Amino acid sequence: MLLQTNRQSLQSPLKTLRVLVVHLLLTHSCKGNLNSNIVSGQSQLIGSSQPIVATVGDDIILPCHLEPAMDVAAMTLEWTRSDMDSIFVHLCRAGQDVIHVKHPSYKGRTSLFTDELKQGNISLKLSKVKLSDGGKYKCNIPKLNTQSFDELFVASGAVCSPVISIADVDRDRGGVVLQCESKGWHPQPEVFWLDGEGNLLSAGPTETVRGPDDLYTVSSRVTVEKRHNNNFTCRVQQNNINQIRETHIIVSDDFFKVQSSSSPVTVGLVVCIVLIVAAAVFFFGWKWRQNMIKTKRSHRDETEGGSKNVSKSNDTQTQPLNAAGTEGETVYPTVSAENKIQRLMNSHQESERELEAQHKKEIQRLMNSHQESERKLKAQYEESEKKQDELQKEKKKLELEVTDLNSRLSMKETEIEAKQDEIKKLQDENKKLQTDRGTKTDEIETPTNNYQESERKLKALHEKEIQTLKSNNEELERDD
Repeated sequence: MLLQTNRQSLQSPLKTLRVLVVHLLLTHSCKGNLNSNIVSGQSQLIGSSQPIVATVGDDIILPCHLEPAMDVAAMTLEWTRSDMDSIFVHLCRAGQDVIHVKHPSYKGRTSLFTDELKQGNISLKLSKVKLSDGGKYKCNIPKLNTQSFDELFVASGAVCSPVISIADVDRDRGGVVLQCESKGWHPQPEVFWLDGEGNLLSAGPTETVRGPDDLYTVSSRVTVEKRHNNNFTCRVQQNNINQIRETHIIVSDDFFKVQSSSSPVTVGLVVCIVLIVAAAVFFFGWKWRQNMIKTKRSHRDETEGGSKNVSKSNDTQTQPLNAAGTEGETVYPTVSAENKIQRLMNSHQESERELEAQHKKEIQRLMNSHQESERKLKAQYEESEKKQDELQKEKKKLELEVTDLNSRLSMKETEIEAKQDEIKKLQDENKKLQTDRGTKTDEIETPTNNYQESERKLKALHEKEIQTLKSNNEELERDD
């Protein structure tokens, strides 16, 4: 009975110890969560309230700082872009830059102000800004669960003023078609047409071409009619970067009288054909003149030769004969010069027609050959452009895959570090619990030892009493 009572008294301190340990753990966990919530609620990241405008080649700063300030030198600091998924623009862990997870286009161009991390300043310095850097950036501290955003617009350095030209004449409306073109823009601008009083004109859709250097070329056409003030303006503007370029043109009244819709290309082709025909006519005229000179010389030589032959015949024959051998008109053995000239002219005209026909065939053949070559070259160029586009897409796809893998690796490393921190905390807590447990064990062992000592004493006393009873019993038996 006494042993059972002592055991119950021993279990009571153990239960008390368990309750105390659980209470300490819950209190520590609650305090940690409370401190984290307090920090997160008090400190938040502040970025730029206005978009940041930069020019290609500039060095800029994307602002981001904690309010109220606190030391973030030992924390993980992240800079990302919304259009680059989880790829890092800049990553810093415990004051050290992590290079292998950074996007390739930002390597060597980003940095933090390490001396100001203790004051909560994690602004990002971006050097040698590129056109591709434009976008929305996010500044993030995972441990504090706070973030801010900055928007960057990148403008091209050399923007060309618009160039206005007369592209065509509208035959039906009696108007003139004006074309405006401007190059070297980024981001993509808008094009507006204005009359002399500043009113907007209704123009066709703006055509936009993006070159391999990421710069935009824009062009627009508008049909204008004759008015008292033929002053027109083409305005190209980009509101995000506050860039405006415009050019004025005054159209002469004579252009509105033209009723031809021939394009400059057609006019140039007609002029070329006229020049070719004129050159051919000049060549054949010169050739014909040379043939005429030769013909006249030949006729003169034959006439002189015939006269000499007639003189010789008169010397040897005193009485000429007619065709029947009788006396009559004299018959000369010469050919008519007029018939010969006519035959030569007919022959020359025939040759001229043949040469002209051959010339036309040759021109047609050359034009067909030129068109065929142009078609082949155009097809080859389009095929080359298509292949180049496919290669560029494949390259970008591979780059995105690589950066995505690097990002995943970085995220896994961050998770591993977080787990390691948790393990370290648990180990520290475990050590503390072990220490507390040792202390409590010492406190428990002391009454346990006292209890064992008492139990030994009681047992010895109990044995002594049994021995005494046995002795008394033996004496009683001997007395009987």
